Amino acid sequence: MPSPIEVIATVLFAIAIVHTFSVPVFARLANRNGPHSGLWHMLAEVEVVFGVWAFVLLIAMALLMGSTRAIEYLDTRNFTEPAFVFVIMVVSASRPIIELVNRLVHGLARAMPLRIELATFFITMSVVPLAGSFITEPAAMTLAALMLRDAYFRRPGQAGFKYMTLGVLFVNISIGGVLTAYAAPPVLMVAHTFGWDTAYMASHFGWRAVAAVLVNASVLTLICRKYLLSGEIGGGEKASRPPVPLGVIAIHLLCLVGIVLGAHHPVVFLAILLFFIGYAHAYGRYQNPLLIREGLMVGFFLAGLVVLGGLQKWWLQDLLGGLAPVVLFWGATVLTAVTDNAALTYLGSLVEGSSDLWRYMLVAGAVTGGGLTVIANAPNPAGFSILKGFFPDGAISPLKLLAAALVPTLVAAFMFLLPHSAFA
Repeated sequence: MPSPIEVIATVLFAIAIVHTFSVPVFARLANRNGPHSGLWHMLAEVEVVFGVWAFVLLIAMALLMGSTRAIEYLDTRNFTEPAFVFVIMVVSASRPIIELVNRLVHGLARAMPLRIELATFFITMSVVPLAGSFITEPAAMTLAALMLRDAYFRRPGQAGFKYMTLGVLFVNISIGGVLTAYAAPPVLMVAHTFGWDTAYMASHFGWRAVAAVLVNASVLTLICRKYLLSGEIGGGEKASRPPVPLGVIAIHLLCLVGIVLGAHHPVVFLAILLFFIGYAHAYGRYQNPLLIREGLMVGFFLAGLVVLGGLQKWWLQDLLGGLAPVVLFWGATVLTAVTDNAALTYLGSLVEGSSDLWRYMLVAGAVTGGGLTVIANAPNPAGFSILKGFFPDGAISPLKLLAAALVPTLVAAFMFLLPHSAFA
């Protein structure tokens, strides 16, 4: 039987999910500029949702169990991932890194036998998400979202294009990080327990993910072809600014690599961040404003998810353990839409006596559903935060995002469900 605090945590978790899907309603209330518009604006910020309800949980825990127990619970949570996502967002969103990636993307686009407008968009939606397997998914999400913002999302209107693009981006980022054993949060949570290394991930997951990413990006490029070629969608005006020296780009790249290598050690990546901020300030003429606020908001969102999600084990683990492999795949895909996929795979890794096929289906389902909602995959709030201001009312409708992500999710599901000789 669950304890009273576990029941309260589950109720608050459910309320937070409903709140997430209600964000557009609060945004419309805020835009009316009534006497409580400030409150509605705060409630319309999806990044604060889980943090706010996690705070309510801690108050309830302190009242029922004492403040000492509440603090002890916080001390047992692992906040490395929220801190890492904050740090990687700040560094990867810096102007030198963005310029470097833009040069690489345009270089690849020019080598393709396509119009440059189509090739650039295709590379942004395919190669950048797949690069998440090496630079981590949060970094790939930040880079792709900023490139889409500057090249396509600044123009008003075209909400349909923006929702389709965001749905494909979220799905491709979620599945694009499974070529290695360290870049995707749901894989990282189980790789050591399951004995999976990068060679295993590449052979069992990698080629399937690459195929799904390429199909999703190709179909989206084809559907949006007339918009991409017509000039109806384009980047904003570029101010005349001095080019970024190669030395400055190199230092930023070294910081990014160091943060990726130290992803499991907060002392390491936070120390690099402090050096990076100082260096960026010293060479401010080559910088855009750092995404400090956006990164902190995303970190707050993920930290709230950690606090609320830590008390869902009582129902989620038993539910997963009782499912057959194929049912587990679809169950994990659906559950991922309402809970973080890394938490889902971690709880699944605690199930004893699971087969190789069961483990594969758990992780495959978790990454397949990672694009369905903003809470499904840890990097999603980063893209959400960067792009939300370009949607109607300055908010992204979770239901429209869900609808936009359904087809690319089914493409990913088809690829991951293809038979594999290892499981025959």
